[in-house]
Amino acid sequence: MATISTYCPQFNGLRRSCPNLHTNNSQQSQSFLQHINSQLRLASSSSSRRPCRGAVTAMAGSGKFFVGGNWKCNGTKDSITKLVSDLNSAKLETDVDVVVAPPFVYLDKVKALLTDRIEVSAQNSWIGKGGAFTGEISVEQLKDIGCKWVILGHSERRHIIGEDDQFIGKKAAYALNEGLGVIACIGELLEEREAGKTFDVCFKQLKAFADVVPSWDNIVIAYEPVWAIGTGKVATPQQAQEVHVAVRDWLKKNVSEEVASKTRIIYGGSVNGSNCAELAKQEDIDGFLVGGASLKGPEFATIVNSVTSKKVAA
Repeated sequence: MATISTYCPQFNGLRRSCPNLHTNNSQQSQSFLQHINSQLRLASSSSSRRPCRGAVTAMAGSGKFFVGGNWKCNGTKDSITKLVSDLNSAKLETDVDVVVAPPFVYLDKVKALLTDRIEVSAQNSWIGKGGAFTGEISVEQLKDIGCKWVILGHSERRHIIGEDDQFIGKKAAYALNEGLGVIACIGELLEEREAGKTFDVCFKQLKAFADVVPSWDNIVIAYEPVWAIGTGKVATPQQAQEVHVAVRDWLKKNVSEEVASKTRIIYGGSVNGSNCAELAKQEDIDGFLVGGASLKGPEFATIVNSVTSKKVAA
């Protein structure tokens, strides 16, 4: 992404502000969106914004760094016992919220064995109160076993199971109303990115949440480009940063400036121990949602500890 000529951010504690990035002037805002839309191709520019001289590489949002591990439909009793043991013995940076999402059948086991340092999430929940809904799991049941979070809107639920934006939004609203935190996933298919529709897709998915959620206090947004999930392909730090900036700008314009600042926007898509540090250096990447690498305790710990990349002197 080419450097914006007006970009000269001011450093304020652990946050940099850039008035011209989120300008109220509609003409400048349109120009900004047109510029980064032109960059949203797989062959993204390798240049990026430079921090102020002497500043610290910091988060644009004001929330705590957040790393979630989505174990998906993986694991056995033995492998999960080993993974939990590895996580319990790992040395994790203190200034990170850490969450893992085991398969439903192992949630209770993991909650019982896992250190309190790490919270437990479900990978899905039903749209309302439990009852005659074969195969589903209710928010009330998740809370009963100590779950604090639920992942909703993951691309595998959208594109394999067939859940649409409105259905996902309603599930999120119910979970939040019942006191469960939501990791709200958004992201585009490869053909949508190549067609220049990345923002259209992500904003449409965001709107489905924004239309119904009671509050953004317990929402973490996970941007996961579908073409990068489990493929070994990773969005470049600049590609991820471009979308995260646009998502934060959308929140500012369509929800509130406060929500845009407080809401953590994390990245997911083949994140591993080798690429996490460079991704974490990006100002608007507030953490990660990790798939395959979260099944390896030491590597997941490395990803959690990539928060230290935010503290490197510029």
